[in-house]
Amino acid sequence: MPIYEYRCQDCGEKFEKLVRGNSEQPELACPNCGSKQAQKLLSPFGTRGFSTTPNLSSSSPDLCRPSG
Repeated sequence: MPIYEYRCQDCGEKFEKLVRGNSEQPELACPNCGSKQAQKLLSPFGTRGFSTTPNLSSSSPDLCRPSG
C-alpha cells in the first residue's frame, strides 16, 4: 500500500495518506484545518542499491596481491 503526500490548498499543511489498492480516490481531510481541498504532491521514492564492485577501501590483502 503506497503512502502519498498531499498539501492542503487552504492552509498549506503537508501531510501523508496511506492508500489501499482498491480505492481510487481516498477520503482526504487536512489534519491541521479539516479542509477537503488537498493536492497530491510528486514525491521522490527510495530504492535499495546493489553494487557488484568490491569495496576498495577495505584492508583485504587479496585486493592488493598481484595476479600471475
